[in-house]
Amino acid sequence: MSDDAWGALAQRVAEHAENYIDGLTRLAGGEGGDAILPLLLVEVAQVSSAGAQLGASRDVILSGNWEPHLGEDPDVDVVRTALAERLKPVDDYAEVFDPYKDTGVTPYRLSDDLTAVAADLLHGLRHYKAGRPLEALWWWQYSYFNTWGNHAGAALRALQALVAHTRLDVAEERTTV
Repeated sequence: MSDDAWGALAQRVAEHAENYIDGLTRLAGGEGGDAILPLLLVEVAQVSSAGAQLGASRDVILSGNWEPHLGEDPDVDVVRTALAERLKPVDDYAEVFDPYKDTGVTPYRLSDDLTAVAADLLHGLRHYKAGRPLEALWWWQYSYFNTWGNHAGAALRALQALVAHTRLDVAEERTTV
């Protein structure tokens, strides 16, 4: 990939990351009201599209194969706690971690998954905003395969199931003819 192509990909992923973090923070803060589940579904689906682009790209290899130190990452626990409170009745769910290697069911929490994605995206954004788009891409790609891709996929499945249940599990209205 050329430097221009890497730069364009980094810009697209950065935009997705910023949109996801902004949307997640707003929803955790109470925006969206009763529509929080479908809105979270949209946020996760959109950032998963960026992850798919990273997964489809060839491996990003850093010069010297090392990542410059950034210091402490921002704490996302306030967002996680707020999401856990808003999602309390549906926060806990079951997931198969790796359908090819580990078929056992594992307990998950939507609030943990959603903020794990945000934490990894924030780390990459710090590189991007420091003028190191290749380091940002390396981190986003590495963490997509290692952590946030799994958390986003699990959250996407759980949110899709919740939204489907709210739409499909309704009592049939009786009609009189």
